[in-house]
Amino acid sequence: MKLYAPEYYKDFKCIADKCRHSCCVGWEIDVDDDTMEKYSSFDFGYGKEILKSIENGDAPHFRLLEGDRCPHLDEQGLCRIITELSENCLCHICREHPRFYNYTPYGKEVGLGMACEEAARIVLSSDGYVNIAEIGETEDEESEFFFDPVAYRREVYLVLSNNNIPYAEKLAAIREAYGVSPSSLSDVEWRGALDSLEYLDESHRELFSVYSSDVKIPTELEIYLARALAYFVYRHCTAAWDEDEFRAALGFCLFCERLLASVVPFCESIFEAARIVSEEIEYSEDNTEAIKAKFEF
Repeated sequence: MKLYAPEYYKDFKCIADKCRHSCCVGWEIDVDDDTMEKYSSFDFGYGKEILKSIENGDAPHFRLLEGDRCPHLDEQGLCRIITELSENCLCHICREHPRFYNYTPYGKEVGLGMACEEAARIVLSSDGYVNIAEIGETEDEESEFFFDPVAYRREVYLVLSNNNIPYAEKLAAIREAYGVSPSSLSDVEWRGALDSLEYLDESHRELFSVYSSDVKIPTELEIYLARALAYFVYRHCTAAWDEDEFRAALGFCLFCERLLASVVPFCESIFEAARIVSEEIEYSEDNTEAIKAKFEF
């Protein structure tokens, strides 16, 4: 099966100790079965430390330290599994983050999740979302598809990438074409929905309370919002299995774009705002489904 990615994908590289929001802090890190089998064979040096750090539960996972830090994160913000052993010894989730995958009628697609600050910077700094290129092959088996979300996605991208249309008109055209809009609920209702979600950082509950579907944004930020919307569509609409699911996913994406536009003035940068929205909304399956449910047909 062929593997595809947006043009900007090739520019990503983990910035490790330079990252201010390490993915090794605040997340429970599960150890997949294959890696657990590898770890179980370790009877030497740091390999023993890895085994001691794993706690069994519904799934094996690293026992977090104070501040919810991974036990293998050193004082410099580097992963000791890599520095002491090798990158090949990472568990699946650590090796793959911030990548995500979707299957399409044409092959498998990979992208970069904006909960990673470096990924957010790359995604929002590139117009390469339109160009989806083949980057290799995978061993995944071909599947049968009865719906082509890529064709629908391509139509959305044609509107977003049209420089002859003002940004507000692009959003209106997409909403009208698919019959979905965050304005189907009042801002008060959306704020209530946001308040009912679970948050990794409770301060973000207050941040999201500023949500407005009619927020006014500086013209220079519109290009970043267009790229963010394209990213949300690439990640969430591509997984749709029929037209109704595509429309619900698109509604979710349009809502995330409005939420991002709303919180930007209260964040240090568009990149940080995007990271927060991604982390709190789309990196929580429960939160994603709660928002998507508002658009289900």
